[in-house]
Amino acid sequence: MGKCEQCIIREFNSLKSLTKQELTRISGCKVSKTIKKGEVLFKEGEHINGVYCIRDGICKVSKMSDNGRDQIINLIKKGDIIGERSLVNNEASNLKAIAVNDVQVCFIPKEEILNGLQNNIDFSMDMLKSMANSLKNADNVIVDMAQKTVKQRLAATLLFLHNKFKSNEDGYLDILLTREDIANIIGTATESAIRLLSEFNKKGYIKLKGKQVVVTNPTELQQIAQGF
Repeated sequence: MGKCEQCIIREFNSLKSLTKQELTRISGCKVSKTIKKGEVLFKEGEHINGVYCIRDGICKVSKMSDNGRDQIINLIKKGDIIGERSLVNNEASNLKAIAVNDVQVCFIPKEEILNGLQNNIDFSMDMLKSMANSLKNADNVIVDMAQKTVKQRLAATLLFLHNKFKSNEDGYLDILLTREDIANIIGTATESAIRLLSEFNKKGYIKLKGKQVVVTNPTELQQIAQGF
């Protein structure tokens, strides 16, 4: 793949704050590869020893609960970086990342990221802001799980997908999630997710076509998500 200093993807993440010299050095040691749909990018308990920059595609990031169920806590897409938290605290990852579709990634070794953190204040601040935002989102997930109904969580999730992902040429969201994936995002049984999706479809809040979905009434979903 191309050189980091010429890559437009870095403009969407903390790498934009690195100098040309730092980017040139990273280009010389990064590893680029494609993760096929359904393959694991990294597992819980794995020492990543670097970060992944997503050049294209989508990954679901999850954590295994005590009862053996995967809780999807985030969906990362083109332009996102993942693995920085494990790198900074020098611990094994407590999360797992799986490719939702074919994903192109660039792996940047730990030493290069730490060098940037130690010598480039702008890069350090951008990385801190990114991790702070991730923690804020995690706090919101905890509150939603504790205080919102499954119906509210589904409405909020559909709005999240509507706002984060583009639409394809047919108008459907450019991400294909299984019913089990959706259930693992909102923390419920797959059967409950199927029933509520069918209800939303019948009421015209969304339109379903297999795994494809499009939000047709975001205002109503917003009302549901807020408990009205």
